[in-house]
Amino acid sequence: MAVAAPLQPTLWRTCRVLANRTRLQMLGLLVRHPNQTVSAVARRLRVPLPVASQYLRALEARGLLTVRRAGARVRYELGAATSGEAAQELIEALRRAFQRDPTPVETLFNLATAFTQPRRIEIVRALNQEAQSRVQLKAATGISTRALARHLRKLETRGFVVCRQGIYVLTAQPHGFGRALASLATGGRTG
Repeated sequence: MAVAAPLQPTLWRTCRVLANRTRLQMLGLLVRHPNQTVSAVARRLRVPLPVASQYLRALEARGLLTVRRAGARVRYELGAATSGEAAQELIEALRRAFQRDPTPVETLFNLATAFTQPRRIEIVRALNQEAQSRVQLKAATGISTRALARHLRKLETRGFVVCRQGIYVLTAQPHGFGRALASLATGGRTG
């Protein structure tokens, strides 16, 4: 069975937070209009104040947002350079996606959902070592046949893996956010 690297829990938990369209809309709003209060975010996105507060705290907990407190007011903006290196890589990729992508929320949602499960990271790490068949991947990861098929389908539909003549290989991600996720999933090195 593959041993999980220290980054793995951070990546899949961060992706679970990002795999929510409303939270992604909040990030987009903060890219366009930084330094917003919870009530301003709630009002602009037409979500209840408690939901906005909860979602912003979840993004902050993953290191994607920076909080500035001034008295009773709390203001949010996309994470600063003080975030860890991994978080900073994701923050910059998110910023670029919101500035350049015509449909950033859907693109980011689809890419993030590839890594919302730690087993998918195990699969990507195994494939980063070498291209493998399903049988080899099962042996390398210890994932059951049914679960492996399900996880491989998700990675394929999200564009991270392709199967050629029964052999699975990692693909080069065309999107900057996808490249950042793949880099983090492989521990910063690819193939």
